[in-house]
Amino acid sequence: MLQNQQQLFDIPEDINYLNIASQSPSFKAVEQAGVSAVLEKSHPYKIVTDTYFEPIKELKKLFAELVDVEDYNRIANIPSASYGMATVANNIILHKDDEILLIEEQFPSNYYVWEKLAAKFEAKIKLVKRPKTEVDQGILWNKAILNAISNKTALVSLGNIHWASGTLFNLKAIRKKTSKHNSLLIIDGSQSVGAFTFSVKEIKPDALICAGYKWLFGPYGCGYGYFGSYFDHGVPIEENWSNRLNSENLINLTNYESNYKPLANRYSSGEHASFIYVKMQIAALKQILKWTPSAIQAYCEDITRDAVIELQKMGCYIENPKDRTHHLFGVRLPDELSIDTLKKELNVAKIFISFRGKYIRLSCHIYNTKEDFNSLVACVKNAMN
Repeated sequence: MLQNQQQLFDIPEDINYLNIASQSPSFKAVEQAGVSAVLEKSHPYKIVTDTYFEPIKELKKLFAELVDVEDYNRIANIPSASYGMATVANNIILHKDDEILLIEEQFPSNYYVWEKLAAKFEAKIKLVKRPKTEVDQGILWNKAILNAISNKTALVSLGNIHWASGTLFNLKAIRKKTSKHNSLLIIDGSQSVGAFTFSVKEIKPDALICAGYKWLFGPYGCGYGYFGSYFDHGVPIEENWSNRLNSENLINLTNYESNYKPLANRYSSGEHASFIYVKMQIAALKQILKWTPSAIQAYCEDITRDAVIELQKMGCYIENPKDRTHHLFGVRLPDELSIDTLKKELNVAKIFISFRGKYIRLSCHIYNTKEDFNSLVACVKNAMN
């Protein structure tokens, strides 16, 4: 089992950071890679043709390994999840009254794009609401999603988990049902990939889009997209010179090339070979692959187990462990607890979390400890008195 890795990070000992779902801290290797790249930009005469291409190949291969993709050419380098979703939507044609199936409380970047697409083709958004009961909520939500998929469903778009509660969605069953009805399956992996095992070979999504600055430890402004065969001959949002065949031959760039590089290469954004970002991303993915998502998940389960029990004793609601993830999960606070008092307690203890109404979202990693969660429990107790 993984041991605590706090020494790899530059987080002060008195800081209790339980909010990686909002923004990850850089571990030292990522920070050093970024500094090295900044210095490289200070000496541009050292930047050669290969600098624009070879590191990108390495980066794509690393991400492909992480999500179990055989051909790294199916990976595109993107600046954000919204860019990736916009690329997907840009290559989908719907018919009037087709249904786009989404879940209630979807993250905005995975809602607005479909709202716009639906309006364009006079299609309909169908929202599957979270069950009101807290008993077997995850099970019932998954059942409702499966029941909502029909011959009218043109596509289903959702995360591997819910971004605020950590609820796990049964992607294997959803994929089976979407395949039966010839529906596309678009996955937002921003809050799971890197900390929770994901296999493209197993799930077979038509596209997987991931922001890179959370569980993938990249800088803010980077991301990844996997594009399946449906998108092999699609149209990119922009025409980036380096995405064309033979673009490595800088001497002949004005011998304009009508063909793209194979598969998803056409979808990488302009300047995706950013020397600073790519070096940081490579360092991050190498470390994640060394840790492995399954080991990260097991570590997070171990350090949160006792705190979850204590919070439940105080009247907090936390979803059944088998129906949620351990690196990210929501906690509904008791009605009698004062949110303002809790915020003050957390501020004094230097604990950082996310508030979502009467819920708090806790998200942790291998720099956290059981003691971090004990401190959180103590703050909740104090806010109850």
